[in-house]
Amino acid sequence: MVVEKKFIEDALVKHEISKYLEKALIRAGFSRIDIQKTPVITRITVYVLNPGRVIGRGGQTIDAITQDIKSKFHVDNPQISVAEVRNELLEPRLVARHIADALERGANARGLMHSTLRSILENGAMGAEIIATGKLAAKGAKAKQIKVRSGYIPKAGDVVKLVDEAHVASYPKYGAIGIVVRIVQPGTVFPSPKPKANGVPKGAETKVEAEEIVVPEAPEQEAQKADAPKESEAAK
Repeated sequence: MVVEKKFIEDALVKHEISKYLEKALIRAGFSRIDIQKTPVITRITVYVLNPGRVIGRGGQTIDAITQDIKSKFHVDNPQISVAEVRNELLEPRLVARHIADALERGANARGLMHSTLRSILENGAMGAEIIATGKLAAKGAKAKQIKVRSGYIPKAGDVVKLVDEAHVASYPKYGAIGIVVRIVQPGTVFPSPKPKANGVPKGAETKVEAEEIVVPEAPEQEAQKADAPKESEAAK
């Protein structure tokens, strides 16, 4: 139980640090972090598009972030290193952020998701999935979900840990939209009794597909709509 509790606590701390850095380094193109604990220090590697914005003039920015992490999250002797993202189209958080920004500018959700999926695969991903849920049309339309995916995306078992995933929220004027992006990185090898040469289990490939699911309205909203005609008749 002690080991399990420690594992959960470490995961929560990593999540909180990631949320903090995402806000603090939004202009630097924050993507993800990697934390390695040793008996002496805690190494935190930050992956961003623009490392210079993280370091700052004379290292002032990175020193301030180090002190914040040490005091706010009680991390012993944190040592932050900055790594540049090699390909932003293979980073789920950056892809999700790009989609969120485009939706806030009024882009068509379906076309945007399909073109982004193609770009991800063209950059070598073995599989990718993009899901958008919320008010994806004009004001007054029902909330729904659009899902596009291609390639091999495992959904269960320990192999799910090999899939990079990010969740981002978009806030266009007609309602909030949740965006999920999952990417299987190039060269990922999945354990299988009959693996193919590229590491994907035999028969695991899927074609590009898209499906739309209408999210039902809350029972309270349906009840209000059902009562509306009765109230208008009573008024007459």
